[in-house]
Amino acid sequence: MATAVMTSLPQFNGLRPQQQSVSTVLNLTSVQPMRSKGKGALGARCDYIGSPTNLIMVTSTSLMLFAGRFGLAPSANRKATAGLKLETRDSGLQTGDPAGFTLADTLACGSVGHIIGINETDAD
Repeated sequence: MATAVMTSLPQFNGLRPQQQSVSTVLNLTSVQPMRSKGKGALGARCDYIGSPTNLIMVTSTSLMLFAGRFGLAPSANRKATAGLKLETRDSGLQTGDPAGFTLADTLACGSVGHIIGINETDAD
């Protein structure tokens, strides 16, 4: 079957396509459509709003955003040292937040919260 798919692809000689023979056209008609085998790596759960999956995602994202906002996680204005201590520095990013939480911090903490939540939902 793999040879039928390979021979059905257009062949080129320079910039001009080669003429397809009758056997290539017949092989093209004999190819069967691929069937899906389960969810695979990209399966998604579409549950209701109060489902365990939803609660895990909301909790993990909220906790990560809380940690970033109140200085418990590294951010644009708080750098982690080699000893994992947080020290304040000026990042040059403008923010209207009194704690200095920037848009980049929001996106980064939200992404990490989603990564943690996805890891927890896979454990189910």
